[in-house]
Amino acid sequence: MSGLLAQSKEDESFAAIVAARTARIDACLELALPPADTEPARLHEAMRYAVMSGGKRIRPLLVYAAGDCLGIDIECLDVPATAIELIHAFSLVHDDLPAMDDDDLRRGRPTVHRQFDEATAILAADALQPLAFEVIATSGVLEDAEKATLVALIANACGSQGMTGGQAIDLASNGRNLTSAELERMHGLKTGALLHACIMSACCLAPRLKRLGITAMDDFARKIGLAFQIRDDILDVEGETAVIGKPAGSDQALDKATWPALFGLAESKAHCATLLEGAMRDLDYFGVDAEPLRRLARYIVERQL
Repeated sequence: MSGLLAQSKEDESFAAIVAARTARIDACLELALPPADTEPARLHEAMRYAVMSGGKRIRPLLVYAAGDCLGIDIECLDVPATAIELIHAFSLVHDDLPAMDDDDLRRGRPTVHRQFDEATAILAADALQPLAFEVIATSGVLEDAEKATLVALIANACGSQGMTGGQAIDLASNGRNLTSAELERMHGLKTGALLHACIMSACCLAPRLKRLGITAMDDFARKIGLAFQIRDDILDVEGETAVIGKPAGSDQALDKATWPALFGLAESKAHCATLLEGAMRDLDYFGVDAEPLRRLARYIVERQL
């Protein structure tokens, strides 16, 4: 068990743990990204702008917390944590483009296509995706079999049966009244797939994990992925632009299919609470070792930004 986790159980606050892990993933991302002054400099500057612009780093935090639960060395967890955050950054750049959501703000700053230009934004995102897999392939701490498993997991999570497919369904759903099952499927692909990969990437590095443990992690990840997106939709309605870092009400302006739009705020909040309760039960299998993961799950569902 890592020293950081042991300390957290005794006297370190959850906020301090988050800060320490956020600093760690930021350092890993700095190492992975090409220097801004290396040619083509404008492209590299845009890549760094997209990645090193703050953000909650929820996905790497999930990787680390799941790894803590399973007793995995943090140096091994750095690899999927870095790769998945690069994939996430790539997806945000594409989501913000005029052809998609046409957003002007991301994390309180101009979106990449506004700060640079549309072509540069597309190229920066295109470069971030293969960089994620390069991080895995060139890792000096993982075995070849672990690398192959992680590549397959993350590629599936961001492909047509994952994040990209979910975005396609989202675009086709604007203005439509979806059923709860249809909306859950869309959210499960667009947002949930990559969050699911965060949890399952830690399982890929735990060869002695029993089938019951894998099932518990899988169920937990799916519930938290859906709850995360519903909470995001709630914040789009209730949040303020200056707080959430992107234009409030943008989903409604685009007539997007969201849980609050289709079922109301009260039902959305109730469903989030139900999903969180179920996710907590899934972690009972791991006992006290899952406490950091429980705290992070509560933060994800109850966050205000």
